Amino acid sequence: MSEQPAELRDTVRQRYAAAATAASQDDTTDGCCGPAQVEVGDGFGSSLYAASERQQLPTAAIAASLGCGNPTAVAELGEGERVLDLGSGGGIDVLLSARRVGPTGKAYGLDMTEEMLALALSNTEKAGATNVEFLKGTIENIPLPADTIDVVISNCVINLSVDKPAVFAETFRVLAPGGRVGITDVVAEDHLSPQARADRGSYVGCIAGALTFAEYHDQLRAAGFTEVEITSTHPVADHMRSAIIRATKPVISETESACCGVTACCTPAEQATDPRTTITEAKDAAGCACRNSR
Repeated sequence: MSEQPAELRDTVRQRYAAAATAASQDDTTDGCCGPAQVEVGDGFGSSLYAASERQQLPTAAIAASLGCGNPTAVAELGEGERVLDLGSGGGIDVLLSARRVGPTGKAYGLDMTEEMLALALSNTEKAGATNVEFLKGTIENIPLPADTIDVVISNCVINLSVDKPAVFAETFRVLAPGGRVGITDVVAEDHLSPQARADRGSYVGCIAGALTFAEYHDQLRAAGFTEVEITSTHPVADHMRSAIIRATKPVISETESACCGVTACCTPAEQATDPRTTITEAKDAAGCACRNSR
């Protein structure tokens, strides 16, 4: 994999901008059928959703579906919950989530691609959804406050990130204590090296950048998650599979969590409450007694 992180991110952005443009071709160009499904490989796309779900949505949202699963079903969303979709694309999972959480809940979508955001907003208007908000940004730097989301979902996007530990750290930060992750992603069998994964498909095709099962588990645990479960579903390449990933942000007791601007103080999951400072800076500024614990 010769491309640098910035080049990879730009390649991903261009690929999904083009997909958004293809999916958003004016529905009036084919008055009866709307835009055609964006071409994807086997094991990807809107066919992974139930027909009853697809019937609820604008055709452009269905056409732009490029994922490897159905995270809204995986996450088992409930009435009144706050949901964040990482890499929300044309909005299919956000719109389905909005229906599941109802008028007392809210569904956020986060995407870095202007074309996808425009498509998602158009689809939201067509669907008449009012409990939806789309945000521009990267999944490595989520533009939401800490502890404000109940469920984070994502559909075959984290494998595209150039900094997956940052994605997991940010996911942990925005989740409220007791919040959970319910995502689908491409995962490689543990014996596959990075080169072996690249030999099976491109980065932008969701293959070369995939983590192994062990790497996924270890990185979620390192970010502070517990109850990590990774369950494979269907093959997408040789020894690479779509998988359901679940994890939970633990509830920390008051004595553990309150410490000079640091959450989950003195635990592996501790973070500075102000994202502009480091853990050490926060503790040093307040003279925290456990500042040398890590």
